[in-house]
Amino acid sequence: MKNKILIAFAFALMLFMDGCLNYTQVTTIKTDGSGNMFIHYWMKWTSQRDSLLVEQFGIFNKDSVKKEFSSLFSSIKNVEVYRDYSDSTIHAKVELNFNSLDSLNNTKAFKNSALSIKDGPKNTKIFSQFIPPIATGFGFESKSFSITYIYYLPGEILSHNATEISNNRLTWKYSLDEIGTGKYITATYRQFKLKETPLWIYISAMFILVVVVVFLFSKRMK
Repeated sequence: MKNKILIAFAFALMLFMDGCLNYTQVTTIKTDGSGNMFIHYWMKWTSQRDSLLVEQFGIFNKDSVKKEFSSLFSSIKNVEVYRDYSDSTIHAKVELNFNSLDSLNNTKAFKNSALSIKDGPKNTKIFSQFIPPIATGFGFESKSFSITYIYYLPGEILSHNATEISNNRLTWKYSLDEIGTGKYITATYRQFKLKETPLWIYISAMFILVVVVVFLFSKRMK
């Protein structure tokens, strides 16, 4: 609970410092349920003191970020934290692989996100994720908060509540006002068929087997 309050206060502090916080999450899910995720969040600071203060909360600390996204069911490929002095921004990037989408609920970062893919009617799959509310206060302009989720789902999209869609690429983009007390993003899709083994592989295997049997039989006859 203490950690949750600290994170909420950290977000509040960043926005109070007139730093526009941006969060983008890109997730690709495979037909077997595994997948990969790329996360990039950044903000603009008004002074060097602001950036140092934000780093103390761990949101832009490499070791802290790694702990937030680590679990026994996922592997972190890369964590990068840096400052771009050309536009006075501070950034954090995370790349990870996961065994199944719902396994990410075991990480601190997604503890309250209720990530899931469930079986639906008529051989469909139902994806969902909860975007928890962020208590900030201080009377800042909440529209300066931008959050974007991009999902590549492994199938034909049948229904969704995304703000944008292109084939099996769905995008949900919100400001803090639009998130309100929390919001579910969801989509129903009919999964692509798993790739079948080409027929020529079976024919080749059979041919090799016949050759081996003939060779062994002829050798034995001699």
